[in-house]
Amino acid sequence: MYPHQVERLGEVLEREGLNALVATSAANVHYVTGFGSMVHALFETAQFAVWSRSGTALVVPAIELAAVVGEGIGIDHVVPYGDFVVGPGKGEAADRIRAMSDRRAPSPADALAVALRALGAEAGRIGLDEAGVTAPLWQLAVAQLGTQRVVPAAGLFRAARRVKSPYEIECLERALHIAEEALNAVIQMLKPGVTEREAVAVFESEVLKREATTYPSIIAIGARSAIPAPWASDRALRPGDLLRLDVGCVYKGFCSNVGRMAVMGEPDARQQAVFEAVQAGLEAALAVIKPGAPAARCFEAAVAATRAGGLPEFQRHHVGHGIGLEHDEPPKLAAGVTTTLEMGEVLRVEVPYYEHGWAGVNVKDTVLVTRRDGHVMNRSLRGLVVLD
Repeated sequence: MYPHQVERLGEVLEREGLNALVATSAANVHYVTGFGSMVHALFETAQFAVWSRSGTALVVPAIELAAVVGEGIGIDHVVPYGDFVVGPGKGEAADRIRAMSDRRAPSPADALAVALRALGAEAGRIGLDEAGVTAPLWQLAVAQLGTQRVVPAAGLFRAARRVKSPYEIECLERALHIAEEALNAVIQMLKPGVTEREAVAVFESEVLKREATTYPSIIAIGARSAIPAPWASDRALRPGDLLRLDVGCVYKGFCSNVGRMAVMGEPDARQQAVFEAVQAGLEAALAVIKPGAPAARCFEAAVAATRAGGLPEFQRHHVGHGIGLEHDEPPKLAAGVTTTLEMGEVLRVEVPYYEHGWAGVNVKDTVLVTRRDGHVMNRSLRGLVVLD
């Protein structure tokens, strides 16, 4: 486990008077252990990562033992559960998998109790992440541990993850640049007749070539770009169309998201004017980012500048949020949010405008909060891309 995580989680234990923290969501388990479970992503199986000052334990379904061993996850204790039968094999790795499998607990709640005992955390208050468990499993875990001992901890984990370590910033930057490189490949192939589906296929293929994975990509043409989150269709590009390119990827567990706009041929007056208003809003939000600034200040600056820039009717519920192991993390850049920005946070800033029946315009940048201001991590220019 990296020193940064040890420090951040240690501060949580001290502040909240806890003996251990138990992660359950994919992001929080990754934060504690570095392990990303495909089985959890596909089937929402229960998983726990337990952190205390005496060490770390990982609770997974037995089917994940080969992945834990194969990926070299450095954990003090691995406690499997369930009925999965480990197949035959030879060698040290196979022996380790079989030995762990032979100690399977009957259920996730039982396995969690074993993990806590292994870390000497069977007594005292426990922070249990409610984000990645079903209500029945939460009730079983609380019954196993004792109602008076358990406090919800999803918010505690998210608060700890707000400030990023140098390694996390490096991963976020690489994820962003992979997305931008793949997006550039898409822009190079765009021409009349190309469909949304074809463009998305190119983007996702380019991401995979760069050792990252994708989540649903938005490449929306014409009036479809006013749909905030459309699945790709067979709508083909025509002269005069606006395109909203809202894409990202996941690299070593860390998310990226970039938003850019393009037009097939020279933009008309309305397209140019709306784009410039949105651009003005984004630049205003970026200009006020610095440590100590209230999150709401970004929102207020963006909305005021967008309205003054030519969209007086502009309304929006937020203009961005943090990004990290999850696509959407605190703080929310929204009205009334008094949370102050901290050095080391990474924010995804946007000023979307959706007009049903016409188009949607959105440009997104990723920003690192530095000692003095906000550093834009994007390499790609945010201007309106004019396609030949």
